[in-house]
Amino acid sequence: MTEHATATSKAAGADAVDALERRLDDLTYEELAERAPDLRERINRFRQGLGRFFVAKQPLIDLMTVCAVAQEPLLLVGPPGTAKSELVLKFKDAIAISDVDYFEYMLTRFTEPSEVIGPIDINELREGRYIRRDRGKLPTARLVFLDEIFKSNSAILNALLTIINERKFYQDGVPQPVKLRVLFAATNEIPEHAELAALKDRFCLKAACRSVQDEHFIELVDAGLDAQTQRDLNQKPWVEGHASLVDFLMAHRYLTLQMARRHIGEDGEERRDREIYFREELLRELRRLIKTLTREDNVFISDRKVVKLYKLLRTRAWIFHGGAVERQDLALLSYLGETREEIDLLEEKVPKLLGIG
Repeated sequence: MTEHATATSKAAGADAVDALERRLDDLTYEELAERAPDLRERINRFRQGLGRFFVAKQPLIDLMTVCAVAQEPLLLVGPPGTAKSELVLKFKDAIAISDVDYFEYMLTRFTEPSEVIGPIDINELREGRYIRRDRGKLPTARLVFLDEIFKSNSAILNALLTIINERKFYQDGVPQPVKLRVLFAATNEIPEHAELAALKDRFCLKAACRSVQDEHFIELVDAGLDAQTQRDLNQKPWVEGHASLVDFLMAHRYLTLQMARRHIGEDGEERRDREIYFREELLRELRRLIKTLTREDNVFISDRKVVKLYKLLRTRAWIFHGGAVERQDLALLSYLGETREEIDLLEEKVPKLLGIG
């Protein structure tokens, strides 16, 4: 296939996904509710199936799945060689993300905005317009992986803040929507620089990606050899077809519509989502945990995080047991740490506070 034919084929594929996503926007809550049980089953088969190809990484795959359905970014924190990139790449393959819908980049302080959001179109610039050629870059991708995200310079940092929070970037001063739906990022360490505080806060959840060799040495050797030979033979057995990107998008729309609904009780009073899916006792427990982590451990939990946390808890509850939030779902608070020390502390402390450790 010629380069022109390949580009044409990719463009056609992107257009098809765009059209499919527009059709999803027309689906009603009732239509999605009928499909919800099957969606849950496929997404659960997906996360459990993918877990078989890693050693002791199921909690991270579960977390990635929750964040992908909720369309909230996730930060993986850990030293090199702990499978951060491998987790994202196999996740991408397993939900059949095409190359045109995927963008990954390792950032450094020398990375220029043109490498991430696209180079300036010289022909447009001659006409006095500041337009970036964004095809194949972050603005046109639905799943994005940014490695060493905190090494980005101020120009990229400012663009990322807008893209992550508002899902838009600017072309000649005019806001344009991006296609981003799922964002995974990774870092070897979390820096303390004040100028990165806003970017860190965009990631409600941050999870440690640890070495497993101490407790799973033999399993690691076997799984590592399998992964290497599969790579050399161009085999991808983790692509099992359990779920697709469309399933994740459909699940997201279903939950969004559900959380937006107002229920009329037998007394004729309007009831909000939390009154149906988040028992008062658990809501009090959530408040208690947040206050404890803030006061005892000085964990910074912004108002923005509280709102995002509610959505993530609801999403996890639906995926794992199909209904209201339960006590074990509150374990998501284990991933609210802002520093590596807090991440390690909360992963041990939160389950103990909940009595599920």
